[in-house]
Amino acid sequence: MLEGYELAKKITELMLEKKAFDIKIIDLKGQNSSFDFFVLATGSVDQHIKTIADFVAKALSKLGIKPAGSEGKSNLNWVLLDYSEVIVHIFDPESREFYKLEKLFDDCVIEDIEEPEIA
Repeated sequence: MLEGYELAKKITELMLEKKAFDIKIIDLKGQNSSFDFFVLATGSVDQHIKTIADFVAKALSKLGIKPAGSEGKSNLNWVLLDYSEVIVHIFDPESREFYKLEKLFDDCVIEDIEEPEIA
């Protein structure tokens, strides 16, 4: 079973398949939190955000990994999927800019996930 960083990386791979952008992994180990990683991503519009969230949840479910909870699927400007040690945040561009979660954790290691170049 995927755990920790491997789970976070798998989530980013799934997000890239659905064209999420501005993807980051924030390493929160040692920050007195009950989880180890945040995965942040942005979707362009409501339907895109829903597609990303549903795809991640469905793909991980096939691997036997189910979220402990989820939030935001009713308004879709910020969807959260709780995989215990990895928390997934998918924003619309305006919410991503407004909340700036990266800035709250600028003392942590933040990995930018490269979007594949289109040939």
